[in-house]
Amino acid sequence: MKVVILAGGYGTRLSEETTVVPKPLVEIGGYPILWHIMKIYSHYGLNDFVICCGHKGSLIKDYFRNFFHRNCDFTIDLADNTLVTHQSPREPWRVTVVDTGEKTMTGGRLKRVREHLGEQTFCLTYGDGVADVNIRDLIAFHHQQGALATVTAVQLPGRWGALNLSSDRPRVVGFREKDSGDGHTISGGFFVVEPDALDLIDGEETVWEQEPMRRLVANDQLAVYRHEGYWQSMDTLRDKVLLQEIWDSGQPPWRVWQRPETQAKPRNAPNPGPRMTTDIGSRR
Repeated sequence: MKVVILAGGYGTRLSEETTVVPKPLVEIGGYPILWHIMKIYSHYGLNDFVICCGHKGSLIKDYFRNFFHRNCDFTIDLADNTLVTHQSPREPWRVTVVDTGEKTMTGGRLKRVREHLGEQTFCLTYGDGVADVNIRDLIAFHHQQGALATVTAVQLPGRWGALNLSSDRPRVVGFREKDSGDGHTISGGFFVVEPDALDLIDGEETVWEQEPMRRLVANDQLAVYRHEGYWQSMDTLRDKVLLQEIWDSGQPPWRVWQRPETQAKPRNAPNPGPRMTTDIGSRR
């Protein structure tokens, strides 16, 4: 199964860092946040990545082009132009890096990489958020639901437009703009998507989180996977500092690749009660 990562936005709320590098290359613990995201998926056996680049995308291309030498010790003999490596990186990744346009919106970026995805179910996420989501359980849940797409809902104060969740079924039932009374369930990304869902994208100006997802909702084809564990996006310098502090603590919750899978099981059974709301963001 392939993993698509949206990594083309401007990252304007993190301009202290993104004037130099694109947001997915901003480092936490000496590694780009993009690397952290890929490590999460790789832990669950997903190693085939499609990176949707845009703003400063050439730097992301350079990062992977030079990945081997960035992550190994070597001796270079400048006299005879030879290089001997002493430690090889062992990431089992296959990475397709695609320039999806400087100003293309999230849906348009997906449409541009359609040819790289084949006809199989794929995962989709943003290049600026980490979590201890159990990807294996998420994929299994998606297949159980039989929907064209599944979005992961997480607990956090709302910042973007809101979507309404069914009170008795794992489905999204509507969208609305956020208001001051919104709850704390938001979209954390970490989608699982069927290829047919891409037919709902009109063109480069299409925002995945708007019309395509509204159409999925209208057709009862957007399932919601409720994750009650850790999730954090890196939208601002404050977020970046927070993630670095958590990494420095030695026990970052998203570092699932170096600890047993002890995370809490998500509550995906029907949840009787009032309708819940979740925020969806447009993050190019």
